Amino acid sequence: MPKRSLSLSGYGIGWSTRQRITVSAIGLAILLALAATVAVFTGRTGTSDSQTATPPSTAAASADPTASAGTGSVAKPPPVADPVNFAKAAAAMLWSYDTRTTSRDQQLAGMKAWLTAETKYADWSSLTAQVPDPVLWSRMADQDQYATAAVDEAHYPSAFKQALADDPSAITEAYIYAVTVTGKQQIAWKKGGAGAEDRSITLAVQCRPNADCSLVSIAPRVVP
Repeated sequence: MPKRSLSLSGYGIGWSTRQRITVSAIGLAILLALAATVAVFTGRTGTSDSQTATPPSTAAASADPTASAGTGSVAKPPPVADPVNFAKAAAAMLWSYDTRTTSRDQQLAGMKAWLTAETKYADWSSLTAQVPDPVLWSRMADQDQYATAAVDEAHYPSAFKQALADDPSAITEAYIYAVTVTGKQQIAWKKGGAGAEDRSITLAVQCRPNADCSLVSIAPRVVP
C-alpha cells in the first residue's frame, strides 16, 4: 500500500507554450474578450485540433483512443447556459475519477465530451494534460484509487469583469468567459487509504446565446 495517493493534481505543470493557454501573463480578460487574441488564448495551430463539429471519419476514429472508448464513470456535461454553473460542474468533473470502473481511454473520452466543438477555440491539450500517462493510471488502478469533488465557490476573475465593463461588446466574438472555481478533492484507495486536498482552477467556458455551455480550456495557473 502506498504511503500517499497517486494524484492527478500535479499534471499539466510542465506544459509547453503551445499546449497551454497564456492567460495571466498579459491579462486574462484581454485574451478572453478580444477576438484578435483568441488564437493566443488557445495556444495552438489548426493542425493540432482534436475536436470537430462533425463526426470523425473511420480512419480518424481508429487512431483516436477516445473515439469509441465509452465514458465510464465520467460525468456528462450538463445542459446549462450559465458560465458559472457550467464551470462548477466542469471543475467537479476534472477533480473526479474512478480507476475501479473507468479506463484511461474512457476518462479521456468522458472529458472530451465537455470540449467545445469549435476547433478554433478548443484547447484539448490542456484537458489531456490533467490525465496521468498509461503506466501511472495502471498503478492507480492497482490501488483501486478514486476521487470525488466538492465545489465551494465560483466567480468571474476581477480582470475579466473589468474588461467586460470597459468593452461589453467584445465578448460577442466568441462568447468565452473566464471562471475561477474553488473546492476540495477527496481521494481514496485500498485498505482505507484516503486524503483530501483543496483545489482551485480557472476555466475558459464558451456559452453562446441559445446554446448550452462547453469547455474551452484550462488556465495554466489560477486567476483570482
